[in-house]
Amino acid sequence: MTSAETLAAKVLETGCLEGLPAGHFIDGSFTSATNNKTLESFDPGRAKAFAVFAAGSIEDVDQAVESSKRAFENTWRDTAPVERARILLKTSALILENLDRLAVAETLDSGKPLQEALGDVRGAARTFEYYAGACDKLQGDSFPLAGDYIGYSIHEPVGVTAHIIPWNFPISTAARGFAPALAAGCTVVAKPAEQTPFTALMLAKILFDAGLPSGVCNVITGLGAEVGAPLSRHSSVDHITFTGSVQTGRAVMTAAAEEITRVVLELGGKSPVVVLNDANRAQAINGVIGAIYENAGQICSAGSRLVIERGIHAGFVEELVDRVKALRIGHGLTQPDLGPVNSAAHLEKISGFVERARLGGATIATGGSVTEDPSTGGGWFYEATIIDQAQPEDEVVREEIFGPVLTVQVAEDAEHALTLANDCQYGLVAGIYTENFGQAHQLAKRIDAGQIYINEYFAGGIEVPFGGNKKSGFGREKGLEGVRSYCKTKSIAAKIA
Repeated sequence: MTSAETLAAKVLETGCLEGLPAGHFIDGSFTSATNNKTLESFDPGRAKAFAVFAAGSIEDVDQAVESSKRAFENTWRDTAPVERARILLKTSALILENLDRLAVAETLDSGKPLQEALGDVRGAARTFEYYAGACDKLQGDSFPLAGDYIGYSIHEPVGVTAHIIPWNFPISTAARGFAPALAAGCTVVAKPAEQTPFTALMLAKILFDAGLPSGVCNVITGLGAEVGAPLSRHSSVDHITFTGSVQTGRAVMTAAAEEITRVVLELGGKSPVVVLNDANRAQAINGVIGAIYENAGQICSAGSRLVIERGIHAGFVEELVDRVKALRIGHGLTQPDLGPVNSAAHLEKISGFVERARLGGATIATGGSVTEDPSTGGGWFYEATIIDQAQPEDEVVREEIFGPVLTVQVAEDAEHALTLANDCQYGLVAGIYTENFGQAHQLAKRIDAGQIYINEYFAGGIEVPFGGNKKSGFGREKGLEGVRSYCKTKSIAAKIA
């Protein structure tokens, strides 16, 4: 077994991972909540608590924000870009040194299969490596003024940045926010989801061990109402990056408006995967399965709508159903094909969507039921589900289910597929499968989404900007666009004669 598998086996045997942080990370050390309250974190694969963590309050938020404000004003904004780069590069190396432990913690906390968590941790390391290279390349412009004048611009860090992190990709989302903010010279105060607090805390400690000064990255844990809300409306926060639901994003945006605080919102999605008659069948089927069943469909950018031309619909769905029925369900640490969903409440929500569809006469091609780990009889699991021949007005087509549920819509031709793809309140990503490269790029141009994948879903990496249109939010993370989100441009003009 690999070292990750050895650690996973030990955790499966004991039910816990020793040495997890129990407090906030503020000013370079772990500290208890000011009210001394704690919350339990649950293992979704067993539906049992395995650890406790600090339940923060507004007092903890104030302490963390003021710490980061001092660190910004006294240290980090004036740290040489090359030194910031060295710290981020060292962070990348330390993440990889702690790969196994971080991945097991991520799986235990979120439920996702271990092989996916390992990929997430490697991706986090790559994120810090990428933004280390951006630190000393944030160059401004010069302006062509008249002969007696000179004009130029510089990029300055916005200041204290708040990061509200979702439970589906805890370390990935933390990394893609922390790294560009720190590269730009900003400081960070993060609030991970109460379902998945641990890898954000572990990442903050790794950053500190890599040489990040005290207070530059603080992490406070707790409930959204008691930590997230006061962080969103804090007068000393200069920027908020939020990833989560439309409902909560709207509340964050409203709170930010009171202080005229900058925001980047990455919200929901109901992303189409368009498969045309001439698509490579094997490539498309593999892509569709990965797009919806990775992390049990709990991905904002999941390909949750298959939009397929009628000419290949029946055979494609038949083969897809056979493949989906063969997916192995199990605890994330056993490296299954399909892991649990994150909580009992979320399991009930997913089930509710499918049951309402069933009562409305939907065609459930496969799945459609709550299930359990066949090895233990426990956990929060939902079968990999396909709802065939869904209509544009159906709830399961229009609303984000955020689970392992694929809806299938039949298109008469490519133009109809485009209409179906765009008939949605969200615009996060879209996938296109066709051998006609010209047609692929025509569709890519006309689909209203922030990112398009052609012939491979989830193509690209940290280099590619990511974010949504419509109710999927605004602003961009990843790529150089991501680091610009944490900069403010200052223009300078001078008379020189």
